[in-house]
Amino acid sequence: MKQIVIIIVLGTLLGTSCGRTSQKSQSTSTSLCTKSELKEKYQSKYEISGFAQGLSPVSRILELEGWNVWGCSPIYDEQGRIHVFFSRWQGDHSNWLKNSEIAHAVAERPEGPYKVIGTVLKGRGKGYWDANTIHNPTVQKVGDKYVMFYLGNNVDCALEQNLDPATTQRIGLAMADSLNGEWMRVSDDKPILDTSPNPADWDSYLTTNPALLQNGDGKYWLYYKAWDRLNDNMRKMGLAIADRVEGPYQKYPGNPIISFASIKSQVEDAYAFFCNGKYYMIMRDMGVINSRVGLIMESNDGVHWSAPQLGYGDSSLYFGGQPERMERPQVLMRDGKPAYLFLAISGGKYKTSSGAVLKVNSDQL
Repeated sequence: MKQIVIIIVLGTLLGTSCGRTSQKSQSTSTSLCTKSELKEKYQSKYEISGFAQGLSPVSRILELEGWNVWGCSPIYDEQGRIHVFFSRWQGDHSNWLKNSEIAHAVAERPEGPYKVIGTVLKGRGKGYWDANTIHNPTVQKVGDKYVMFYLGNNVDCALEQNLDPATTQRIGLAMADSLNGEWMRVSDDKPILDTSPNPADWDSYLTTNPALLQNGDGKYWLYYKAWDRLNDNMRKMGLAIADRVEGPYQKYPGNPIISFASIKSQVEDAYAFFCNGKYYMIMRDMGVINSRVGLIMESNDGVHWSAPQLGYGDSSLYFGGQPERMERPQVLMRDGKPAYLFLAISGGKYKTSSGAVLKVNSDQL
């Protein structure tokens, strides 16, 4: 225990808890912590992934006065610039449930500085399933189009039925010809992925936090989180598959494909990618190893997944200070390999929340 305290104190002074790389450094040739240091820091019985050992800090991004920022989805354009689509809202952090919107920013480098272009998608108002919050986008190029999956909700509808607003969260889809928009929803009257009509099913309460994988078989795989509220009250991951990105999506009959209910733990915020002949899923941990870290899992088929490994650490490991959880991981891919990990983190310059960027050493996969 004394050794852990020393590591953390030294890291706070130097900008990381393992004391190897300062916050300002852009170097990625050396991982922040050795496997043994990470294992000791988190007292984990699970393996420490090569992905986690190869991460190094870049910077916080999109610290915007008057705004909370969350869920940063990055993508390169044809000129090599980085476009980030992110959630933002004003007021208390909990306001994301009722007035989050999706905004667009552009930078020449992953660390910024970013120029905020403006709002690209927001709640449509009374009468729509996504009346209020538009949140947690994930953006990819599909053919000659760009697609943005997101979650939306209808707070008034929930309150009228004396329900928690979370119960109206569903997954939607918007598309554009260019990263500069205009983003058009594919459906006016319904989400792209709804809940099960059977109250006994694991995903009858909500569907959120989409992650798209363009699979090698020409199909579109949409991973999603659902909250099994009426059974074991655990958050789990499922899969839905379509022949076209616009849908319709058919839920995999073996859902949920990832569940830690047997150990009374949960996960959320998955991002899936394919690299070196394997599927990978990185997600926020909610108690498997530590509620402030991320997990990563591997698969040969995208359906059956390995035991979890540590995917990334808490914020103090990379940026010093008090340890905060980092959520909604999104990966900036380059030439078919993960190049940067984008995350959401509380605090920052304006004591709200912002994005954060870590560089990935893909050779560690």
